[in-house]
Parts: sequence; C-alpha cells; structure tokens
Amino acid sequence: MNLSFKCLLILIPIWVNAQELNYTEEQDIAYHEILKDESSDYQKEMCLLDIHYPDSGEKAPVIIRFHGGGLTGGEKEIPKQLTKNGYCVVGVGYRLSPLVNAETSIRDAAGAIAWIIRNIDKYNGDPKNIFVSGHSAGGYLALMSVMNRAYLKEYDLDANQIAGLIPFSGHTITHFTIRNERGIPGEKPVVDELAPLYYVRGDAPPTLLITGDRDLEMLGRYEENAYFHRMMKINGHKDIEIYELDGYGHDMRHPAFPLLLDFANKEFSKAK
Repeated sequence: MNLSFKCLLILIPIWVNAQELNYTEEQDIAYHEILKDESSDYQKEMCLLDIHYPDSGEKAPVIIRFHGGGLTGGEKEIPKQLTKNGYCVVGVGYRLSPLVNAETSIRDAAGAIAWIIRNIDKYNGDPKNIFVSGHSAGGYLALMSVMNRAYLKEYDLDANQIAGLIPFSGHTITHFTIRNERGIPGEKPVVDELAPLYYVRGDAPPTLLITGDRDLEMLGRYEENAYFHRMMKINGHKDIEIYELDGYGHDMRHPAFPLLLDFANKEFSKAK
C-alpha cells in the first residue's frame, strides 16, 4: 500500500489521558546476565537498555525498539515520537560487528526481548502486550528474533506471544553485514537460515511492514518486504500489511511512527 505523509496525519492514535500520565525514564539497565553465551566486558558495555514508562495507571503496552546502523554502528534510543503516548518504550543496545559476528546481534536482541518479557511489569509494562520494532538493521533484528522461534525458545518463551511485529525498512533476506562477513557483495541476495524469509509462516504475530519509496530505498528493500508479505500470505498469515511511504528514502522513520502507534493501538484494543 502506498501512503503519503498527508494520509498519515489522520492515523495518529489518541490514548485517553496518555498525556496526563507521569512518565519516568531509566537508562543503562543491564540485560546481559540472561544471555546464553559467556559474559565479557564488551557484552556488559553494549547489552543495556533504556525504559520510558508511565509510572501510574494500568499496565501499559510495550514497544521494543532496536536501533539501526548496519549491525556495525548506532546506539540505543527512545524516539520522542513514541513517548508520552501511554506506552512503555524500551530502547535496546546490542553488540556489533566486527567485534562480534553479526549473528550475535540477533542473539542479543532475543535475549533483550526475553529479559523484557520477564521484567517489564516492574516498570508498569504489560508482558502480554509487547510490540517489537526497529529501523533498518533494527528491523532485521526484530524480524529475526521473532520469526525464527528458536531464538526465544532458548529462554522457554514462545515468539508467538509477541503482540505485534513492526519493522521499519528491515532486511527480509540475509543481512548485508552477514554477507560481507562471508565475502559476499551487498548486491548479491542470499536467503538462508539468517534470513527472515526463511521462516515465513501463517501463525506468526500480527505484522506491519513499512518501507520507504521503492525508487529511493536502499537496494531492493521495498521489494524484499513485498516478497516477504506475499510469502506470508501464501503461508496462511491473516494479519499482515505493508506500507510504502512515497517520497521517503531509507530514513523513513518520522512518517512511520504514527503507523506504528496506530497498529499497536488497534492490536492492543483487540486484546482487551
């Protein structure tokens, strides 16, 4: 579905009294102890998260955000567009290539999700209503950690308990940094066990795919997502949508945030 910014303005969700709630933000909370590999100083430095949450009222739905940066850069963030909307928002840091292989970033992402599910109630978050999102490399991590159920199964958790999956311009093929580690150029697509496309299935959580304009995006990013969308449908998935944001390139986060909130609001309302 093509969407312009003008259309997006009407999709901003309105949470009753969300702006009137008091919000607290805690930073640099360690989740590394839950991870399955051996602890290191680098792990302790990078495997941290920040939480922005309403400190009163009912348990709030949770949005997990993985930052972009090609699995080689970037840092955890809590986008202002998501704050003070009645949600608990978690910005996650993770280890980066080349100090670790890029698959380690996926395992960090899954470990962070597991920690959040088990601990978010301490921050007034609802562990039964968790939405996983991220931009670019972060979108890839969101997809991989949920689509491949084995990652969360390591923590005795079912990926299908996630309330929704909302990647922004995420790879659905094997990430270009992983291909680079193997000596494969970024222009050569690979779909293997490190590609979200490898795990398409009809029983995955509700999913909203958002990309920039196909003519302005990074190499085939819209087309990757369009193929993922189609294959999910073929595999029987009933709750998946795709939006192409006309006029926006790879950095399409600003107009995508209202779509994320609208999607999460609708899914949370269904669960009530």
